[in-house]
Amino acid sequence: MLVPVLLSGGVGSRLWPVSREAHPKQFLPLASELSMLQATLERTSALRASAPLVVCNEEHRFMVAEQLRQLSVQPAGILLEPEGRNTAPAVALAALQALETDQEAILLVLPADHIIKDTAAFTDAVAAAMPLAEDGYLVTFGVVPASPETGYGYIQRGDAVGEAGFELRAFFEKPDADTASAYVESGDFLWNSGMFLLRAATYLEELGNYAPDMAQHCRAAMAAASSDLDFVRPDRAAFAASASDSIDYAVMERTTRGAVVPLDCGWSDVGAWSTLWEVSAQDQDGNVLQGDVIAEDCRGSYLRSESRLLAAAGIDDLVVVETADAILVASRHRVQDVKRIVTRLREEGRSEASLHHRVYRPWGSYESLVVSERFQVKRIIVNPGGTLSLQMHHHRAEHWIVVRGTAEVTCEEKTFMLGEDESTYIPLGHRHRLANPGKIPLELIEVQTGSYLGEDDIVRFEDKYGRSG
Repeated sequence: MLVPVLLSGGVGSRLWPVSREAHPKQFLPLASELSMLQATLERTSALRASAPLVVCNEEHRFMVAEQLRQLSVQPAGILLEPEGRNTAPAVALAALQALETDQEAILLVLPADHIIKDTAAFTDAVAAAMPLAEDGYLVTFGVVPASPETGYGYIQRGDAVGEAGFELRAFFEKPDADTASAYVESGDFLWNSGMFLLRAATYLEELGNYAPDMAQHCRAAMAAASSDLDFVRPDRAAFAASASDSIDYAVMERTTRGAVVPLDCGWSDVGAWSTLWEVSAQDQDGNVLQGDVIAEDCRGSYLRSESRLLAAAGIDDLVVVETADAILVASRHRVQDVKRIVTRLREEGRSEASLHHRVYRPWGSYESLVVSERFQVKRIIVNPGGTLSLQMHHHRAEHWIVVRGTAEVTCEEKTFMLGEDESTYIPLGHRHRLANPGKIPLELIEVQTGSYLGEDDIVRFEDKYGRSG
């Protein structure tokens, strides 16, 4: 059985301000109408594969579940990492979960934040690699380099193995320009894609050989795991005891069973805004324009607007990205430095490092429209079937005005319905709940008034999503 395993634990800080810790790039529609996670899932639909496994962190679990629901995908499980430990432990969790139902399971390990333009070429490469995985090889896919790229790691291939593969001779870190040119000219080097095809049992065996403590901690974490609907929660203490390491370092650079299959499919890991400029459709002047953008006499630039008009004149080779609460301006040749900006924001304790102006919750989202000393106006969207917790506030009252859909409101002992253009008042200190019983999103305007309006002024009594506090 072929089991797609989607690794969805990245942050994508080089794509700030659109990608942020609380809502990173894999959940965003950066290259198509689908999010990158959804596009990765769609690629696996062309394979004869079982339901997918997704590995993500606890904070993103409801975004993963919702994006799978939108595609009508029922996962084999959503594995929640208690904390990030890099790819080697993440794949071990997926391998242990897959073996619960099939001792012969073969994992197709895919980062959830990559772009592949030629799905047919990708599918053919997976099919060509299957005999190697069935014979016990740990197969990685090496992308045929289109240029001497310095932003990717490289794999050196050796002698031929089987009909489509090669021995995995060595891994190399991101090179300088001269070294990258030498790699490409030799014809023996491929970009390291971070995608793998391997037997679950074989991977765990090799992990036990080369990183035995990690293997032991992952086994202990899954042995004590708990399940909640599609969510599988490995034991926190056991998993936290594992070392943090990539599958490359922990296993692939050491194993004698490694193989690499070349892949030529228009691949990109979308690691920076310059990469997104390269893979997106450009106008006659080499510009990529996204959103409400007017460009006059501009060349080679990536201009993206999320919430308002962006106008540019006489600029070359720039990246300008506008969101509701931040604007990035950078040279297209210096976008790797965006990560340093995010680091500074974190050091200064600024919320823009991790949170969007629009904040996503299991039930939907909210965004602040106006913030003042004693009042705040929010736009709240509740997904069909979504329910906020039964809660109370010590320092604020709330006024709700429905602008679209139908709201089910609980306030103390009363439960009643509100339609469009209807409103209600929630006094300070009253227990209350908001739900959407309808089939379309519920949209309302909330006006908060009081002496303190922080998000931590909330006491939860009941919550269907398992949140507390």
